[in-house]
Amino acid sequence: MSSEWRNKLFFGDNLSILREQVAAESVDLIYLDPPFNSSANYNVLFQEKGGEQSAAQITAFEDTWHWTQEAEATFYETVRDAPERVVNIMGALRSFLGQSDMMAYLTMMTPRLVELHRVLKETGSIYLHCDPTASHYLKLILDAIFGPMQFRNEIVWKRTSGHNDARRRYGDQSDTILFYAKGLSYTFNTSFASYTEKYIQSHYSNIDKHGRRYTTRDLRSPSPRPNLTYDYKGYQPHPNGWSVSIEKMKELDAAGLLHFPDTKDGRIRLKRYLDEMPGMPVGNVWDDIPPINSQAQERLGYPTQKPEALLERIIEASSNEGDVVLDPFCGCGTAVTVAERLHRRWMGIDITHLAIGLIRSRLHDTFIGKYEKELAPYEVIGDPKDLASAEALALQDRYQFQWWAVGLVNGRAAQDKKKGKDTGIDGFVIFFDDNSGKPKRVVLQVKSGHVKSGDIRDLKGVMEREGAPLGAFLTLKPPTRDMKAEAVAAGYYESEFYGQFPKLQILTVEELLAGRKLLYPEAGAATHKRAQRRSKSRAEQGGLFGQQPEEQG
Repeated sequence: MSSEWRNKLFFGDNLSILREQVAAESVDLIYLDPPFNSSANYNVLFQEKGGEQSAAQITAFEDTWHWTQEAEATFYETVRDAPERVVNIMGALRSFLGQSDMMAYLTMMTPRLVELHRVLKETGSIYLHCDPTASHYLKLILDAIFGPMQFRNEIVWKRTSGHNDARRRYGDQSDTILFYAKGLSYTFNTSFASYTEKYIQSHYSNIDKHGRRYTTRDLRSPSPRPNLTYDYKGYQPHPNGWSVSIEKMKELDAAGLLHFPDTKDGRIRLKRYLDEMPGMPVGNVWDDIPPINSQAQERLGYPTQKPEALLERIIEASSNEGDVVLDPFCGCGTAVTVAERLHRRWMGIDITHLAIGLIRSRLHDTFIGKYEKELAPYEVIGDPKDLASAEALALQDRYQFQWWAVGLVNGRAAQDKKKGKDTGIDGFVIFFDDNSGKPKRVVLQVKSGHVKSGDIRDLKGVMEREGAPLGAFLTLKPPTRDMKAEAVAAGYYESEFYGQFPKLQILTVEELLAGRKLLYPEAGAATHKRAQRRSKSRAEQGGLFGQQPEEQG
């Protein structure tokens, strides 16, 4: 395995990133959970504790669901460049669906699936997580790209036990996961699920003197074997003979693995202990992995977050340690987090800076403790690394610049570009600095253009209105002398446990890129719900593949 490999987290459109930065046949396993084409609002990255939508509605896919000029151009490019089977299915789907929202969704997905097929190794597999509104159309497209013979399973994941939509139809309780292999020699490790209590009671009803449960199976030969026909301790064999030699029978007896009947008329059977069995081989209906409930430790407040157990099953089944796992719609980073823990290499792609910041926080919280470092080196590709690229991002898209700048101080975006009036808050950091258990906030303002002292006075007013003890002004342009004076005049905030902090801080993007930190009671910070600390699957510590972690990109 190359020591030069670094895991990668890409910011940007996954189609261009796949085409320009991911080599052909370089990936062992792909899992993707793209936004579904249904009535749900997929722009919601976070929800508040009560379930209502957060004020931060990040509009990453605003045109995905509608037939626009861009959809038309993508469709034309696809039918011009894609393989013939893909061209044929896209033409048929458009004839049927027209210029509908569903067709816009499929037009967005198809070139990405073509590229995912290209980057997948011949021994690789893809798992596409979708819902019933689009799964049948996506299966046709996957058949065209991978070939219908490469379809392996339609997995049904029961994600909930009840639903409130069952008044005039059956409630939606499941998602669909389409499993395809690229070639015939694909990686597959059989998965096992725990036995149910009902199964244990019915199949492992015997209990030995040590309290171990076991079942038995016969020891008869499936066909007549005269050379294996012998008496053992007065017990007669089946007319076909035993299935083991006399020597093996004695070994099993010495190991306590023979079950002797109460009378000599019965036959000896072989013991199979419950605690030595791997479990029930997993089928294509997964009803043993519950969704993330409101109290789960791994819950991050991301409404489409999938449980780590779901990704564990997929990654362990269709990859081996050291293999490369790719998630092109990585959202809150469950796939890359589980890949890291299971000692796989990984690549993740997302189109919002908020998601990239959340994933970085999740990786850090999950793997780096105070006294240990077991997070493999990774780099973030596509986000600004210097002042010039930050200025370019601000010119290109001031909202993405705003979300990226908030991420520089591990903040959370607080205002969507389409929803609601400007409240003067572009982001915030939550911290706890006393024993009250009540969160406090650092309110954040971001400016990419001209700045003046009135901006600082406005931020003071926002802090007073919000009851925020701290505020930070993040600016692309250098602050004026009057701005600095206004900030100093705000005074200091006294924390009972963590000391003294300037109430209002001005931080330039250039300073933040150089390593300057926002000053606040950081030891008690929890902007994103902190990810559960997890050890990796193997006993050894240190970086993945024996490397020591380096500074993250």
